Amino acid sequence: MSRMLASVNSLEEALIALQVNVDIIDLKQPASGALGALKTQQVQTIVNQLQQSKPVSATIGDLPMQADVIYDAVKNMANTGVDYIKIGFFPDQDWHKVIAKLATLTDGKLKLIAVLFADQHPDLDYISQFAKAGFNGIMLDTMNKTEGSLTQVMPQERLEYFVQTARHYDLLCGLAGSLRTTDIPQLLLLDADYLGFRGALCDQLQRTSKLDPAAILKVKTAVAAA
Repeated sequence: MSRMLASVNSLEEALIALQVNVDIIDLKQPASGALGALKTQQVQTIVNQLQQSKPVSATIGDLPMQADVIYDAVKNMANTGVDYIKIGFFPDQDWHKVIAKLATLTDGKLKLIAVLFADQHPDLDYISQFAKAGFNGIMLDTMNKTEGSLTQVMPQERLEYFVQTARHYDLLCGLAGSLRTTDIPQLLLLDADYLGFRGALCDQLQRTSKLDPAAILKVKTAVAAA
């Protein structure tokens, strides 16, 4: 059964998502890119206010695939107390050193989520490497938010392969990327652990707009209906 992840960019939005009772509250700044990050101080404030009432994830930002840069950003975000830390793996860059460096952090309590971008044709063979490095999960998203939703940029059979491979390696599995309510029935068939939303939860379905409680409830109802 898939759960619902709602991306928020402030304490005010986090409290709205909490009130609607979403399953996972995801902290990021949509105005700063596909995985734009909030400042760690702001993340810390939100985590403290939520008091572990819901699992919280946070992105580290659209950073270059440089092992030391990613490592330091993950360490800094870990100090906020978030439950999951999301790391974007961007195309045409060397992932091997980054994965090896981050593997040194997964022996403890850190739960790392690798984010791949479906519209950039990622190599899904890396899923096994994330698992071996001790990542907790993996997620599909989209980098270009103007080219359509996840279901439009990746065929259903490829999405199914992604989910099944993640399950084979016991990885938490998420699907996101400009998802709308019309995408939900198709994606629920795949039985990913969670579906992630931002634009569909906002005024006028714009990801950089404010959250609309009525829109959140509409998406939550559609996910739960299955």
